[in-house]
Amino acid sequence: MNNSYHTIKSVNEGLKKGEFSVEEITAEYLGRIKKENPKFNAYLTIFDHKTTNYKRFDRPELTVEGLQTTNLLSGIPCAIKDNILIEGEKCTAASKILENYVAPYDATVVTKLKQAGTVFLGKTNLDEFAMGATGERSAFGPTLNPHDHSRVAGGSSAGSGVAVAADLAIYALGSDTGGSIRAPASWCGVVGLKPTYGLVSRHGLIAMASSLDQIGPITKTVEDAAIVLNTIAGHDQLDSTSISPSRDLSDYTANLNKPIKGLKVAVPNEFFNTGLDNEVNNLIQATIAKLESLGAHIDQVSLPMINYAVATYYIIVPSEISANLARYDGIRYGLSAKRSSLLDVYLDSRAEGLGPEVKRRIMLGTYVLSAGYYDAYYLKAQKVRALIKQDFDRIFEKYDVIVGPTMPTVAPKLGELDDPLAGYLADIYTCPVNLAGLPAISIPCGFAELPTTNYQLPTTKLPVGFQIIAKHFDESKLLQVAYNLEQVLSL
Repeated sequence: MNNSYHTIKSVNEGLKKGEFSVEEITAEYLGRIKKENPKFNAYLTIFDHKTTNYKRFDRPELTVEGLQTTNLLSGIPCAIKDNILIEGEKCTAASKILENYVAPYDATVVTKLKQAGTVFLGKTNLDEFAMGATGERSAFGPTLNPHDHSRVAGGSSAGSGVAVAADLAIYALGSDTGGSIRAPASWCGVVGLKPTYGLVSRHGLIAMASSLDQIGPITKTVEDAAIVLNTIAGHDQLDSTSISPSRDLSDYTANLNKPIKGLKVAVPNEFFNTGLDNEVNNLIQATIAKLESLGAHIDQVSLPMINYAVATYYIIVPSEISANLARYDGIRYGLSAKRSSLLDVYLDSRAEGLGPEVKRRIMLGTYVLSAGYYDAYYLKAQKVRALIKQDFDRIFEKYDVIVGPTMPTVAPKLGELDDPLAGYLADIYTCPVNLAGLPAISIPCGFAELPTTNYQLPTTKLPVGFQIIAKHFDESKLLQVAYNLEQVLSL
């Protein structure tokens, strides 16, 4: 297979021309995964495409003739984060408590991808139950950054980010609760899109924090992200938080080429406070200058409530976690410790099956929701959350998009963010977006050059992500800005 066939669009063209078949490209990627995955630990499960009906390659829509009229995703090999259900396949959420759990049904996004004719390569690694910013907190080992194996990939959708960055999948799905798609996209140098809350169904996603979780694509290009969003977006009667069936959905690829001259861009001062790495800052400022060169109007603004976002996020999220993870009790499904009393089954199943970060957040959430502290912490955090949304709404009355860094630093070394608080602070630019339910995208904007102790390698280059945030359900504008910027960055 020619190395130029790496994006959804280019692979689709190659399939249509008969330059290779769906079976051949799938075999190419499966071979690559089996060879390369041990270096990265990106996949937890690699599928055998000879065993299940929906993976067969002799379907009419996957022939050269059928591909002329079917969805652009037909025959495209993709990876799915291992907290999104695929019927008949293991879904572990990277936790020992679900190590042998087999999904009894498809997530809605998986159903839509199956209908589009996409091909699933396997399930990708993540921080356990999607709790983490680095990809190190999986019960099955950390995922390593393809640019430097001594560094983290970013979490929680670490495996999906690495699968795309290391060309072990054409595209992948992840989930984003506080930056879990955008963090690995930034630190691995790919595109990560977090859609507006409710635009993509959460049915079949193992819940972490239900009022913030959102499924989205990780891709190699902005156009690919738009193509995937076209397929997975829309109302779902199985998800009460999904968009209204009457809402008109855009073709998210339609306006990508439209110039952005006259666009009003807000740059929050709060995104450039202490904690932002100098190398990252330089690349972000250079990218903002590129936007200006495209005719965008740039203004400095203030989003003061963002300063309270991390504290607010880490009260609301553990509270929802403590409720959502109560179901993992050793009785209904998952790991069950064989003990003589019911209480011991509960205690020991959770003690053996859940990792330290999950336990930490359950305990914190249970404390926050307890009778004596509910008003003092949880209720107050919800009020601050409303103020954060109002802050964004105020800016969007005058501006089209908000821009800034995705992450405050390049990918840290393994173990560097072992202190839980340090890991939580890594979400400083991403979690406000989830609290407000807004869409955001991270695109690569360059490489930071860092000194190395290896005399043979005077510097190491690590990717930096540029974040663009838009109004609710304005993914078309978001993708248009990202696409225009991608064309001039020429990475």
